[in-house]
Amino acid sequence: MDCHSPGQGLMPASFKVRTVPLDGDDSATEEVLDPDFGEAAIGRVAPVDSGLWWIILLRAYGKISGDRSVQERIDVQTGIKMILRLCLADGFDMFPTLLVTDGPCMIDRRMGIHGHPLEIQALFYSALLCAREMLAPEDGSADLLRALNNRLVALSFHIREYYWTDLKKLNEIYRYKTEEYSYDAVNKFNIYPDQIPPWLVEWMPNKGGYLIGNLQPAHMDFRFFSLGNFWSVVSGLATTDQSHAILDLIEAKWTDLVADMPFKICYPALEGQEWQIITGSDPKNTPWSYHNAGSWPTLLWQLTVACIKMNRPDIAARAVEVAERRIAKDRWPEYYDTKKGRFMGKQARLYQTWSIAGFLVAKLLLKDPASAKILITDEDSELINAFSCMISANPRRMRGRKNPKQTYIV
Repeated sequence: MDCHSPGQGLMPASFKVRTVPLDGDDSATEEVLDPDFGEAAIGRVAPVDSGLWWIILLRAYGKISGDRSVQERIDVQTGIKMILRLCLADGFDMFPTLLVTDGPCMIDRRMGIHGHPLEIQALFYSALLCAREMLAPEDGSADLLRALNNRLVALSFHIREYYWTDLKKLNEIYRYKTEEYSYDAVNKFNIYPDQIPPWLVEWMPNKGGYLIGNLQPAHMDFRFFSLGNFWSVVSGLATTDQSHAILDLIEAKWTDLVADMPFKICYPALEGQEWQIITGSDPKNTPWSYHNAGSWPTLLWQLTVACIKMNRPDIAARAVEVAERRIAKDRWPEYYDTKKGRFMGKQARLYQTWSIAGFLVAKLLLKDPASAKILITDEDSELINAFSCMISANPRRMRGRKNPKQTYIV
């Protein structure tokens, strides 16, 4: 775009099929694919999640088909490495999370998720684990695998430690001291307690919790983003206790997150002046519509995988039952509007492929829960040990001066 190209390894979000004449034969034609890397997208946003999903589903295909020949192909191995190098490249950021612009994932319009959105981090973590399984052992992969393993440890610690919120953590944030300049600061990101939104104080259940939507210096996005939380459970990015707490929260807040049609893409909606400033008064993302807390039936399958992993399929079965009452009669809309998901989306396309697929996959997974293993990744012992070491480590001992008493600030 405008004489600039993104880094190698970017996966297009979509393709168009174009018919062109064959060279030397005007009577014959062939079909070619025109990929869109973001140069034709609304807002010209490059898709970050496409490459991550490609790696995740490549592993799933190998597991369910038993055919490893695809992922072992030289061009496919090259593709995996290109995506990894793009994601693992050094930058200016202090954090192990991926830094992205607004709209880089399922939410592909301006919704205030620029920075380090949970959905991207959960997919990133999952893709790293899947890629580690599929990368062919060779000399050229050694440095990449080392960087991959280091990032897995740092990323899991960061998300579990700083994105997690429940009633206890909220109370800790409420009592935070600010402007702490030190290696061992408690409030590392200088979060001001007044950022805790009033709705959350009343909404947070006594039992349950979730991973917040975003974390940056002096900013926490406390909205509940469904796909990020679901995939954190599926990938093992969330701990076992955190995963159960996420499902506990879904049960406790069923009337808000499921209601008449599963599942809210995020909660709550941006409204009033906040909606005007953050979305730019986007007429498609009005409150309780589309990406702004609309209800998306396609999210059923991710919810189902998460519930099966935690041995709580009854939650997913209940959600599928809610959808089954009307989704076929409504002709499979893309999304639903209003707080309770009572109306079909005002611009929702009908017979939407991923609404149908999400519903069918959820039904089939509930019928055969063992098949969910193709998507689930479990934490290995090396990560657990490394994570424990990071918790017990003293940052001052690691990075401070040899004599901590002699500290000079210039």
